[in-house]
Amino acid sequence: MLALRLVRGTHPVVQARRLLVAAAAAGVGFLLLCSLGYAVGHPADSSTSVLRLLWCALPLAATVQFAVAVARTDPSTRPRRGLDAVGLGPARLTALAAASTAVACTLGSALALLFYLHLRGDITGLPFDGAAAELLAADQPIPLAGALTLLAVLPVTAATAAGLALRPRTPAEAAPQPSGLPWGVALLAVGLALETYAGREGSGGVLAGWILTAVGLAMAGPGLTHWCGRLLQMVRPGAVRLLAGRVLMDESRRIGRPLGVVCAVGSGAVAALALGTDFGPLGGLGAALVVACTTATLLTAALESKQSRTHTTQALLRIGAPPTVLRTTALLRAGVLLLVFVPLTWTVGALAAVPLKG
Repeated sequence: MLALRLVRGTHPVVQARRLLVAAAAAGVGFLLLCSLGYAVGHPADSSTSVLRLLWCALPLAATVQFAVAVARTDPSTRPRRGLDAVGLGPARLTALAAASTAVACTLGSALALLFYLHLRGDITGLPFDGAAAELLAADQPIPLAGALTLLAVLPVTAATAAGLALRPRTPAEAAPQPSGLPWGVALLAVGLALETYAGREGSGGVLAGWILTAVGLAMAGPGLTHWCGRLLQMVRPGAVRLLAGRVLMDESRRIGRPLGVVCAVGSGAVAALALGTDFGPLGGLGAALVVACTTATLLTAALESKQSRTHTTQALLRIGAPPTVLRTTALLRAGVLLLVFVPLTWTVGALAAVPLKG
């Protein structure tokens, strides 16, 4: 009940972000139900049904990442002075953030179920009822238990991920240089090798290779961002380069992982364009969800990073730092990240497309 009151009483911008999470959850829920409908309508083609369900894991993971990013920037679940006295300590606020995430995702899943039943023709009296009856196997009954189980995957996963991401951290967890760069590079190499091996065998191995590549880039993102900060501070840096590099190093964990995921999605887009891939309507919806959610996650992480530097920015302005210096450091950070991640994205995408050609 408290989570619902916090959801209702927050700023309209925060509500808009939650509605975006619900919209993404609705898209994922619809894809899951379409996979279930294909399995019901084609009982003999189990391999294709399983592959369709596996492809749904990509937009589901992107939506979970976006939901966690939105939960991290939610001001209603941020620790504030005096809340401990009314029983809202860090652990309780983490539980509230997880509950709010579950509410948004459950709303999206419910909308997906209603829309799916409407297109099948099970719900009539509205425009376009039964418009996709043949595609969605309307002549076969949908197993209710299976549908509800699939729709529950996203709310449960997103709420669990939000709770883990926002849990109180120890000083050791909050401090060290990011250490995932070697593992990220190793997973990236293994993923590309698996794509090369499975390129002519089947799309299941290609999917597994791409997932390993994406995980490797996500793990390497914080380390690469940290080294971008070090790069800015090399060779007699001035105040602007020192400030920009220090911010990148401090924020490498927060923005590095979503930046690595965007890099993975971009490399997949490069490979798809090189191969001339035709996704189809449902594949196009899944690809659009992945691109939209990962981009929105990166923008949300950048907003969180800016909010976390509010006190530092105000202190710099109080001591007389001109606003142009802050804008220059922001442009410098963006420039060095583009200089590193854009060629990496293109290179990984080009390498991934080579074994799939011909």
